[in-house]
Amino acid sequence: MADDFYSELGVSRSATADEIRKAYRKLAAKFHPDKNAGDKKAEARFKAINRAHQALSDPQKRQLYDEFGEDGLREGFDADAARAFRRGGGGRVRFGGVEDLFGGQSGFGDLFSDFFAGGGRQRRGPMKGPDLASEVTVDFPSAIRGAELKLRLQDGGAEVTVRVPPGAVDGDKIRLAGHGAPGPGGGPPGDLVLLIRVQPHRFFERAGLDLHLDLPITIAEAYRGAKVRIPTPDGQVTLTIPKRAQSGHVVRLKGRGVKRKGQQGDLYVRFLVKLPDSDSAAVEKAVDALEAASTGDVRSEIQF
Repeated sequence: MADDFYSELGVSRSATADEIRKAYRKLAAKFHPDKNAGDKKAEARFKAINRAHQALSDPQKRQLYDEFGEDGLREGFDADAARAFRRGGGGRVRFGGVEDLFGGQSGFGDLFSDFFAGGGRQRRGPMKGPDLASEVTVDFPSAIRGAELKLRLQDGGAEVTVRVPPGAVDGDKIRLAGHGAPGPGGGPPGDLVLLIRVQPHRFFERAGLDLHLDLPITIAEAYRGAKVRIPTPDGQVTLTIPKRAQSGHVVRLKGRGVKRKGQQGDLYVRFLVKLPDSDSAAVEKAVDALEAASTGDVRSEIQF
């Protein structure tokens, strides 16, 4: 496993957003499960790549990660309190497991609880039990649209409903009150904190609230223009391909991206002209005709 998210993607800590995106796309294509069926190492690498991209493609998360590492991405982390702690001589703040944070008997729970929303000093007598942590995996469409999951806890309790909010990202957390460990001295049980893991999509890529789609188009569609149907989180829509569209040409569909907490992103569609992939005399003849109709040096403007 890589030392950090930057080395996971093979970029420097000063990499631009575009460099991060390009590195992710290259690695995701290489390690995608569809190309590595049954390869557990490739699957694990793909998940790690996706996790790194989710953090570094979000400016706010990237800033917290650069300053505090993965600790800064934890639910309820208070950056101001952590900075104040360091200024007071505590050095870099490192946190242990959830159980240690919310009820451990070592004394660290008292010290570190101030860094988390709702934290408080431990008191004698009945106390709330420790929080427990687990993971839940959701598919890409469910994370974008929101979903309800039915889960049965390992303690054999009743089935519980978990509501995944629309726009959920890999690394978000859901708190299920009262499903944690029992409280000391007869106190109430703690909570169960579920870490959301989002499965990558085969065709769509997410960057913040925006979605990106590479759309194959035919030579005829590229040259003449066309109207095609494409999927979006809200259903299929008609997209206009302009005349003389080139590979790499990008169009934006405003408001067709991710909806999250009252905000909404866009969908960016990049055209990729799809050439015939089989040998054919008819295709060769058509290519010769296209070549004859071409004028000038198509690379004449390229300079260093």
